[in-house]
Amino acid sequence: MIKKKSGLNIYFIFLIAAILFLLFYSSGKNDVTGYTKSQLLEDIINHEVMSAVINPSSSVPNGKITVVKFENNNAVTEKVVVTDVNEIAILFDNAGINYTVAEVESGNTLINYVIPIASIILVVVMIMMIMGAQSGGGANAKMMNFGKSRAKMSNDTKKKLSDVAGLQEEKEDLEEIIDFLKDPVKYSKLGARIPKGVLLEGPPGTGKTLLAKAIAGEANVPFFSISGSDFVEMFVGVGASRVRDLFADAKKNAPCIVFIDEIDAVARRRGTGMGGGHDEREQTLNQMLVEMDGFEDNQGIIVLAATNRVDILDPAILRPGRFDRKIAVSPPDVRGREEILHLHAEKKPIGDDVDLKQIAQTTAGFTGADLENLLNEAAILTAKDNRGYITQGDVQKAFIKVGIGAEKKSRVVSDKEKKITAYHEAGHAILFHVLPDVGPVYTVSIIPTGAGAAGYTMPLPEKDEMFHTKGQMLQDIMVLLGGRIAEEIIFDDITTGASNDIMRATKEARKMVTKYGMSDNIGVICYDDNDDEVFIGRDLAHAKSHSEYITGEIDKEVKAIVEECHEKAKKIILENRDVLERCAQLLLEKEKITKEEFEALFETENEI
Repeated sequence: MIKKKSGLNIYFIFLIAAILFLLFYSSGKNDVTGYTKSQLLEDIINHEVMSAVINPSSSVPNGKITVVKFENNNAVTEKVVVTDVNEIAILFDNAGINYTVAEVESGNTLINYVIPIASIILVVVMIMMIMGAQSGGGANAKMMNFGKSRAKMSNDTKKKLSDVAGLQEEKEDLEEIIDFLKDPVKYSKLGARIPKGVLLEGPPGTGKTLLAKAIAGEANVPFFSISGSDFVEMFVGVGASRVRDLFADAKKNAPCIVFIDEIDAVARRRGTGMGGGHDEREQTLNQMLVEMDGFEDNQGIIVLAATNRVDILDPAILRPGRFDRKIAVSPPDVRGREEILHLHAEKKPIGDDVDLKQIAQTTAGFTGADLENLLNEAAILTAKDNRGYITQGDVQKAFIKVGIGAEKKSRVVSDKEKKITAYHEAGHAILFHVLPDVGPVYTVSIIPTGAGAAGYTMPLPEKDEMFHTKGQMLQDIMVLLGGRIAEEIIFDDITTGASNDIMRATKEARKMVTKYGMSDNIGVICYDDNDDEVFIGRDLAHAKSHSEYITGEIDKEVKAIVEECHEKAKKIILENRDVLERCAQLLLEKEKITKEEFEALFETENEI
């Protein structure tokens, strides 16, 4: 049973009382009975009016008439409002009735308007006070705390560096910051200044926020956390006020850590955008620049910030003295992924058949958040089946679900579509197996997925590579075209199923020409200027970096690369047409085949 606060009931009672007072006061000010003008005229004709008082209003000829008349041999006072007091005065003169004219009370009309308006304002203020009380901040919390910082302070952060896996170098870069927070005197004796700001940059999900929490947990100092969007409001000056309040609170709790997540929301480069800028955001940024390195020193305050768009940040905030250190938090390599998987697997019942090393190999490009989500989905599948531990099959199903989309086994697919998909995926799989730099096949399936794909072919990369060679990129394009080529060979026709493959192949070829300088005809020149699109307002009238002739040559070179890869891939598939047929038939029979089953098809070919 939920009990209401008694204080809130008092507010409601007071509000109702104010409304009732307004109604009664307004009705009382009129001070008019049910007496009408027609009754007044009838009484004048019947000589029943003894005397009268005319009260003209400031807006003559309107006014109020007070009459004393006989009624049942008694003197009765009646009041009536008329639209023309002069007309009534003439009737009084003609009837010989004594009357007086009172002075015009100009304030009466004003009071009649001011008091109701003041009462309405009072009601509105009371409603705002009630809303403030309901929010838990007191009656004036909403109004008084509008410019206050929204940062949350935590003194008991439980995260430690041991909870962060796969980021060994990043943790080493942050160790001296932790040591400084624990013992700042050791550094000040040597004249060393700890970095005022550390910028954590990297793709989403790589562990930037987790690193910041771990630093606060290791150093055991107050930890202020806030999002960059919490500074920005529609009212100019509010964001700057919140920045001042944030650093004022931080100074009182120094040494401490101020963590600003998604700082690009407030520290975007100034003077950009369609309108030339954003006054509120730029004032907020200016105040942040002053607080981090202005006239006053903020001793003992370390600002940590995270962003995945360092390219759009203002240069002023990136200079030494503000963000002295920039740490790139990249997606983990295969060893880091295995460490992350072991860390998350400690809290889950894992079966003996689960091979975390193999999972780490198949999840190239996954971030820490992706890997945590992978094992969480596997645990959900296990609980759904009412089993007590996670198996390798659960992890494989979860990988397909998060990486490609959940399999739609209940979807009705015609035999014709299933046959086209089987040959399409077999074409991809053959090129994955034959070409040396694209990785062996792990799974081939013709079961539709939630991502809209009719099937999928999943490779198993043997190692992570930082760089890609020209030959490897050409092989990637060949693999992408494998499905379309298989359709051409078998059906002498083409479908729309390869649209995504063609789009990716074209993008890869264009990058080779315009970004990586891998075209002999175009040369070692970068013609890719898409990085400036985020500042379209600044570069709207900016001329292209190359002529129309070069644009045409780029298109020709992209087409030549794709066509050359198409011809080479077609030759390989034709040489392995028997494998293509057997693979397609096996897929039609089983719908999904493993690496061992697919490689056995090539062994059969060699025996023949």
